[in-house]
Amino acid sequence: MSGPALRKVDSHSSIHEAALEEARELTELFARALELGEREGALELAYITVEHWETRTLQHALSEEEGLYIEAINMKPELHPVIISLTRDHQLLRELVQEIKNLLAGGEVTKEILYRFQALIVLDQLHNRDEMDMLEKEIEGVVHHEHH
Repeated sequence: MSGPALRKVDSHSSIHEAALEEARELTELFARALELGEREGALELAYITVEHWETRTLQHALSEEEGLYIEAINMKPELHPVIISLTRDHQLLRELVQEIKNLLAGGEVTKEILYRFQALIVLDQLHNRDEMDMLEKEIEGVVHHEHH
């Protein structure tokens, strides 16, 4: 398996990995500020981390739902249950980000926010794994198609 299809999976995977790595680093910085009782710094980091999730991951998620997922179902209708699961993951990511924003709007800088940032990371890791599995299956179908 080679060519544009596989490169697409690799580049897609690296987009996810880069965003996740940045989210991990920001979350660690937030945790440290929280631990040290640096309320102002923690608050600023929380807002930066929320913005990161919104611009990097949730924006990407929306474009996947409007493009990649529709293409996948059109090519392999049996992927429909997987797409429903992946879309639900996106919804959970959005809900967690919204919860963080609500806590911040209430002036909170607590461990509750840290737990949600950590949950976002774990959920996104699992989601990315499932999405890559789906993409690889979709590409196998395309490769087999090309040979017949």
